[in-house]
Amino acid sequence: MTAWTYGVILAMAGVVAVVLVVDLVRDRSAQDAHFVGLGVLQLAALAQLVGGCVALARTERDIEGGVFVSYLVTVALIPVVAAFFSLAERSRVGTTILLLGVATVAGLELRLWDIWGGTRG
Repeated sequence: MTAWTYGVILAMAGVVAVVLVVDLVRDRSAQDAHFVGLGVLQLAALAQLVGGCVALARTERDIEGGVFVSYLVTVALIPVVAAFFSLAERSRVGTTILLLGVATVAGLELRLWDIWGGTRG
């Protein structure tokens, strides 16, 4: 896993989060543009899942494989779950649910970076 994979997903999550916060301030419900942004984030997470599993199979590092793969799978599932619950609640609360999902993806990305060994503390 390279640093740019984490950076790309964190940047995407940041952009989608800013759009969601702006629409929350405007008191708007979830829009199609929000789901498009979430879909792009989902595709990046799926690509990271595949790339992460390949990188794990090729690495010589001492990494807990089960934990690493479970985080990758969770990152890939969070946008789907957030979209499902947001579509069930078509009000401003739906936008908040999307924002919580995007924030969760960002937090899990930081944890993935720690698990892979990006920080040595």
